[in-house]
Amino acid sequence: MGNFTIVNGQVYTPGLAIIDAPQPNTPLGGGKPTYNLQVAIDVSGNGKLPWPPSTQSADSPTLFHNITLFLTSETLSHNFTISNGTEPKNNGTGYVGPVLDLEPSSTVKHVNWVWPKCLVGDGTSSDGSARGAYNISIHQSFRWNGTDYYTVFDLPISVTNSISESSDRVDCASLENKVLSEAEVEKSSDTLPGQPWVQDGASTETSSASSASSTKTSAGVAVTSEKKKSVMLLATVGMVFGAFLHAL
Repeated sequence: MGNFTIVNGQVYTPGLAIIDAPQPNTPLGGGKPTYNLQVAIDVSGNGKLPWPPSTQSADSPTLFHNITLFLTSETLSHNFTISNGTEPKNNGTGYVGPVLDLEPSSTVKHVNWVWPKCLVGDGTSSDGSARGAYNISIHQSFRWNGTDYYTVFDLPISVTNSISESSDRVDCASLENKVLSEAEVEKSSDTLPGQPWVQDGASTETSSASSASSTKTSAGVAVTSEKKKSVMLLATVGMVFGAFLHAL
């Protein structure tokens, strides 16, 4: 799997987003009152981007377009929508609204996603359960130094802690999208010429993602690759189809 860089407990993605929580390879789950998947994302570059975003010009050289999130496992053949960039029609939809619109006054967006029914249980996967190793797959569309990028970053976690039954949980089928292969994910994700917020000389820890996690991500810093905008559509087919089903 790809590498990722951790600085002072923050996970720096191949993009503008910085993950404050959870940490890589964390066992997740839990009954009430913490029966949600909770993801904290800094969208200010630790204060380097103008805030609030409304103060930025549409022509600004560095800005976010959108962030979408999925819980994915190629091994378990699941790709669940966490946030697909659309506003839920009602509280029973099962996914979270647009990430950048959450907590408008805050530079840290707290995503609280209710675990769906198929993840209820304790320990690893059993008959009828989808529990096990996953990635929180973070899709970012953004502009950096005047160039538009689309990247996919997979943060490995495991769904092994106890998740209790709740009437708030939706059927997993209503959140399911097409499972993309490692090759498809790599093909849809641009590679950056550097990490926007990690400066030269910063003390960093580079860690490898768990081999049990789902899909490959362009998390490493490398030479700029050719833009893949046409293929990027493939990575969002399931997202658009899921949004259509919820609108019915």
